Amino acid sequence: MNQLKSFFLFCSGVDRDMLDRVPTEENKYLGIGGTIFFTGVMAFLSAGYAMYTIFDSYWLAVVFGIIWGLMIFNLDRYIVSSMKRTRGFFSNLAVALPRLGMAVLLAVVIAKPLELKIFGKEIEAELIVMEQEVFQEQEAVIRDRYADRMTAYAGELASLRADLEEKTAARDAAQAAALAEADGSGGSRIRNMGPIYRAKQQAAADAQAELDATRATHEPLIEEKQSQVAVLRSAVDREIAELERGDYGGIAARISALDRLSQSSRAVALAVLFVTLLFIAIETAPIFTKLIAPAGPYDHLLAEYEHGFAAEAEDTIAVRSARLRNRIRYHTEVGVYETTADIAEKKAEIDARLRQRRQELGEQDFGLG
Repeated sequence: MNQLKSFFLFCSGVDRDMLDRVPTEENKYLGIGGTIFFTGVMAFLSAGYAMYTIFDSYWLAVVFGIIWGLMIFNLDRYIVSSMKRTRGFFSNLAVALPRLGMAVLLAVVIAKPLELKIFGKEIEAELIVMEQEVFQEQEAVIRDRYADRMTAYAGELASLRADLEEKTAARDAAQAAALAEADGSGGSRIRNMGPIYRAKQQAAADAQAELDATRATHEPLIEEKQSQVAVLRSAVDREIAELERGDYGGIAARISALDRLSQSSRAVALAVLFVTLLFIAIETAPIFTKLIAPAGPYDHLLAEYEHGFAAEAEDTIAVRSARLRNRIRYHTEVGVYETTADIAEKKAEIDARLRQRRQELGEQDFGLG
């Protein structure tokens, strides 16, 4: 039990020596440490599931999950332990806001893979629908590639068949007219095989000849076009059969499926929102605890300890600054004095040379006179 307590206190980032001096604060930091630990555990599960979905390997999932979980655990521990209370609520809020933003971001990242696992059955059903849609789109692309040629061949076939039907209808009409003239049911209404009948019979024979000629030219073309259409259809079927129909269920597809479910079902959307809010609440709980809880003995002791270091540092800096100013002043004044003395000495030398020069000039003038 003591080892577990020590571990949770380590997770909270608290200073054990200071906490031993204020044992009443122990429970608060035990709760904070437990929250940070379980956040790391959920991060491990989240990353492990995401890696297993991507690579389908337990070893990679476990290794990456441990790395990610430890990283989130360390980051949460730092965020909470680095948050120092100051005087005033708004000052504390200003300190907490960046940390809250980071905590919310981490919560969203951790929550998403676990949401995919929680709604796994619904996502699997939606993935089947999405897979069929993808396959239909792929088939539609292939069919569209051949659609223009298929349409052209279909139009040519329709034109050839329409021409044959037209010639057949003309032949049938001519034969019916000749038969009606022969039996008196049409035409002149006189039953005989006279010249009118023979003329109509000749017209029927001409129509039959024209139909035969048209069949002789069109039927090979129709067979050729039908063969070409069959070749295109065979090519379409072959390319559709050669499509790669791999497993459709990567992490991106699952996220997309969950998004589609959220858009189509208000219940799913609310459930996803509540799961995300739950993780945000868990991730931000330690920060809110330190933000809204009144400053305790540990906070005062820590502030006193840090203030002592700050005061000592300021005192050391002040002493060193004074020494530096004195040293600068000393060197400055000594330099000024030395410079002044050098100038006075130089002036005396110049005056002596000038006096000597005047004396020499005076003696020269006296000798000439």
